[in-house]
Amino acid sequence: MIVVRACAGFDELEACVQLQIATWGYDPSDVVPRKAFLVAQKIGGQVIGAFDTGIPGAGPQGGRDSLVGFAMSWPGVKSANGEASPYLHSHMLAVLPAYRDQGLGARLKLEQRREALQRGIRHIEWTFDPLEIKNAFLNIHKLGATSRRYEVDFYGVSSSRLQGGLPTDRLVAEWRLDSPRVEAILQGLHPQAGVIEERVLVPAAIYQWKASDADRERALAVQLENRRKFQQAFSSGLAVLGFTRDAEGNGTFELGLPGHAEAGLKSQGT
Repeated sequence: MIVVRACAGFDELEACVQLQIATWGYDPSDVVPRKAFLVAQKIGGQVIGAFDTGIPGAGPQGGRDSLVGFAMSWPGVKSANGEASPYLHSHMLAVLPAYRDQGLGARLKLEQRREALQRGIRHIEWTFDPLEIKNAFLNIHKLGATSRRYEVDFYGVSSSRLQGGLPTDRLVAEWRLDSPRVEAILQGLHPQAGVIEERVLVPAAIYQWKASDADRERALAVQLENRRKFQQAFSSGLAVLGFTRDAEGNGTFELGLPGHAEAGLKSQGT
């Protein structure tokens, strides 16, 4: 049985440190240390873990639960029209390979949402690699996040094996936790996005290309072309409103005017 709850104590925070190494293959220069997880909890952030209690020797009757995934966020403040409002920046979400494709990523994000709303926080942001198809599907299609910002080489050089040596370009996911759009999508309804002004394709083969010295230039070419498309679309006022996958595993970002998402909700009576 997998239990999702706040991490507690030094041992569980240290398990988060080790899990990030297992997930991304970071060298010491990129690892977020235990103290940073501790501080995140103390200043109003989140360190939420997914624990397998069915492993022999784990759980209430046999010792510690076994951490198999976590999400960590830091608190922040946004200012608009002279008013400041709190939000959370979700910096990391990781799940061990053996536990992926079981919905744990979504469960961790939903617990982040529940806990934030309980405290009156209505907005969470995070960055994600626009070449990672599974992450985009979770963030945009399943959770209802949108994106209007593209950050070029956001983290600089990364030791993550998943990055494949490419620049650390990132989209910024904006999750408006209690918006009609998010509420509808979490109930299984997907509002019409209106007119799709731009589509940005990510080929399923991108993972193999990034991992291959011979094909890495192909991956870089996709990244650079998609960077250009996103930047041009965002400068024209468009936003990522949808994400689809086809039978071959290719991913497609769908961009349109942000107001059309709410109009789609009204047309469906939600």
